[in-house]
Amino acid sequence: MNAGKKAGVHTTPNPSGKGWVNQQGGEVLSNHRLKERAVEQGRSDAQKAKVEHTIHNKDGKIGTKNSYGGDTNPPKDRNR
Repeated sequence: MNAGKKAGVHTTPNPSGKGWVNQQGGEVLSNHRLKERAVEQGRSDAQKAKVEHTIHNKDGKIGTKNSYGGDTNPPKDRNR
């Protein structure tokens, strides 16, 4: 991880049981029975922290990413 960069929020299948968890920097933020509830809470946590929210599929692979922070590398055509 880059110095000064905040860890993003990851919504993943619970590695120690059933359901889903939201984690940030290796710390579990919340546990949920349903993925939909975990995604809602993860989105809220990422927006508050102004970081990226990464949503994983049931197999653990990355499914979707959403960024809620300031983009340090915006598209070059952004100000046209």
